[in-house]
Amino acid sequence: MADATNEQQKTLRSFPQRSRNCYTLPSATGKKFLVRALFTYGDYDGLNSTMSGSLFRFGLHIGVNFWEAVNLTNSDPSNTIWKEVLTVAPGNNLSVCLINFGTGTPFVSSLELRPLQDVMYPFVNSSVSISYFIRIRFGNMTTNLITRYPMDDYDRFWESSSSSYATYPFLSRTTSNEVRRLPGNDAFQVPQAILQNATTLDTNYTFFSVVVAAGPNLDSTNLQLLPIFHFAEVVDNNPNRSFNIYSGDEMLFPDFSPSRSQVDSMHQNGRFLHNPAASFLLNKTNNSVLPPLINAFELYSLVRMDNLTTDSNDVSYIKEVKKHYNLAQINWNGDPCSPREYSWEGLICSYPKSNQNPRIIAV
Repeated sequence: MADATNEQQKTLRSFPQRSRNCYTLPSATGKKFLVRALFTYGDYDGLNSTMSGSLFRFGLHIGVNFWEAVNLTNSDPSNTIWKEVLTVAPGNNLSVCLINFGTGTPFVSSLELRPLQDVMYPFVNSSVSISYFIRIRFGNMTTNLITRYPMDDYDRFWESSSSSYATYPFLSRTTSNEVRRLPGNDAFQVPQAILQNATTLDTNYTFFSVVVAAGPNLDSTNLQLLPIFHFAEVVDNNPNRSFNIYSGDEMLFPDFSPSRSQVDSMHQNGRFLHNPAASFLLNKTNNSVLPPLINAFELYSLVRMDNLTTDSNDVSYIKEVKKHYNLAQINWNGDPCSPREYSWEGLICSYPKSNQNPRIIAV
């Protein structure tokens, strides 16, 4: 992301103490949310930690489950990076925790919570969340590198396509016609202005590749990815265009033809793919006159929500104990028992083997 010009990115809060520090965000039980954390180091402490040559890395939890690592090693201190997760709130509050790995002081510049409609991203549920990997808009949109609200009602970040992601030479195509969604097809609600633009290739080319580097934050060998391709034919003269869609060497969708002025959002019904190179290919079929075309692309990685929160009655009780005895300064932060390695000091918790919440059994 570009240098921090947003006022929110000119301040931060750091956490030099405790192994886990959590924010609690108001939510609604069973509702879907986009949670975004933004980080601008800015050499606030004068230690030049991002450029010192040492590992500068800390973790994020969404609730009681690992979300992603934040690795700022060798990054420009003036740059802003962000992490997003799409998740279902387990209760009236949703927590975001910063985890100290011992390789740099965790910090955060801002946290954002955006409600999503229940029908959106249908594969997100109480046991599966998805972490933002990339979200790309194609075509020649004369806007900033990042587009968000008000273009996107849900304030999703859409990055402009660039040489990092697309095969060159590419051609931009656009239409002023409305790009329709089929009735009931509200799972992704890509902004109209994005769908009205597309990228294709010169007719001498047969394939279009999208390659996204895993970067320093993710273990690419164990990466499980969920790609979502958004297509709408924006060329007016009823073109002959068909192509095969690949994830690495695996064909996902054979002989696909974009619908004219109608969006087709192609994904594997929530199936996560093993694709260490994070490479995707649109390959022209033998019968096609024109090369592939694409309007937008989303890519997410799997966040398993396997850990359960502490029994809600026990949480209410121990919070009253904390308040009554004025225990704010001790290391009681986040969920009392979960995950086990960050349970509160001085508590004894039980962890049933069945699908039951941890319980506090002694203080």
